Parts: sequence; structure tokens; C-alpha cells
Amino acid sequence: MSGGAVRDDTGLEVAVPAAVRRIVSLVPSLTEAIGQTAPDLLVGVTDWCTHPPALACERIRGTKNPDLDAVVALAPDLVLAAVEENRRPDLDELRARGLAVWVCDIRDVDSALTSLGRLLAVCGLGRPSWLAAAERSWAEPAPEVRRKVAVPIWRKPWMVAGADTFTTAMLAKLGLDNVYDDPPADEFERYPKTTVDEVRERGAELVVLPDEPYTFTALDGPEAFPSLDVALVSGRLLTWYGPSMATARAELTAQLAAARPGEAWAS
Repeated sequence: MSGGAVRDDTGLEVAVPAAVRRIVSLVPSLTEAIGQTAPDLLVGVTDWCTHPPALACERIRGTKNPDLDAVVALAPDLVLAAVEENRRPDLDELRARGLAVWVCDIRDVDSALTSLGRLLAVCGLGRPSWLAAAERSWAEPAPEVRRKVAVPIWRKPWMVAGADTFTTAMLAKLGLDNVYDDPPADEFERYPKTTVDEVRERGAELVVLPDEPYTFTALDGPEAFPSLDVALVSGRLLTWYGPSMATARAELTAQLAAARPGEAWAS
């Protein structure tokens, strides 16, 4: 599939070289997808790209403030980006400077698997075992018993994952319905600001606290929800689309099963 003009997830035409040998990734989860499949292709990644460990390539700052000069100097055949992670002006600037930019737009589990498959094909890679394993895992039906959930991703101010997010879709597959399911008016409202009182008022039965982007811990977060069950989970498993999806269902199920009342976490 590599070579020639191909449309990315946003519908933009991307002039993909016949042979993709040099990739700069501006998205940690896409870095892991390429790094676990064909690590030699990666020549530049963000400071937040932690998987696979010990990546031997140049760091080009963050997802929201990449060093564009450094990206261009690396002469990549393809730059990988995502609608949710990266700023459009940065991507437009890279295009204006002659680079091919492939943008993923992932909002749910099914689109993640499809998008990752297309991305790997564009890069001239085969179908890795982790992608097949992820597809098998997430094809299982969701539990019939449902619970209402809220997913804070920041505090001071409190912010939560809302509708039309990969996180909400992942939890729905695990039998958890997000109480912040209001259709977002724009990209910024997909992670609305809220309060602890509103979490209760919306009827959340369970609060899920990931360890990224805010690092919630047993001593930082659960105490705010003493009357609710609280589960501490891996942010990578809950929010990253890539190889982690192969085991995320089983691991998240176990982490959610360990939920206990908020006040119990400090004991």
C-alpha cells in the first residue's frame, strides 16, 4: 500500500514515498506501534515517547511544541501525527516545508484497529501479531451488567474524559458508561472541566483514575471521592492505541476489579 498519494484518516492526500525508511512520530502510541513492529524506521520521537523502552533516536520535544527545525533536519519520509495530540499549525508548517504528514483520527476501539492497520500498510509493514491479538481481544462482547463511571484526567482544575474519546469507548467495551456523555460542541469540550460535586450529581458509581496525563496515586486522587468506588489504572492501557491494546482488556479488567471506596486507598 505504500507509495503514491493515499488519504489519511482526515481525508487529506499524503504523498507517501514508495519506500518508507525514515519516520518521525509525534504521538507516543504511534511511536510504540512502529517501534514494536519495525524500530529501525524511527529516527525522531517526542520526549513523551516511553515505549518501547530505550528508543535510540532523536528527541524533538513534545507533542504540542515539537522542534519543527529538528524534524525537518531529520529528513523523514513520513511524519506521524494525530488529531487529538498535535496542533494543526505545526502539521501545516511541516507540510509547507515539504514533508509528508500522516494524521490519525481515532475516537473508538474499532477505528483504532482500522487506523493502525492502514498506517502500518502505508509504512510498508505487514500485519504484526500484536494487532491480530488486539482485534481478537476487543471483538469479545461487552458485559451485559453496566456501571456508571467518571474518568478524571486532571485536577486543579478537575477535568474528565468526555464523549467521543478513545478512553470512553474503551471503558464502554468493559461495561462502563461515562456519565460525561454530552455531545461535545468542539474539540476542547471532549475533556470538560468539572467538580467533585458534579461527578456525584451525574450519578457516577465508579471513578477511574489513570496515572497519566495527571499522575493519580493511592495518596493523590481517591481521597476526593470517599463515598464512591475508585480504581487506579494504567493510563497507557486506557488511552494508548497500539500494541498495548493486545493486553489492555485483560489488564484493565483486573485493575477495575480492584476498585475500593475512595477513603480506603490511603489506609
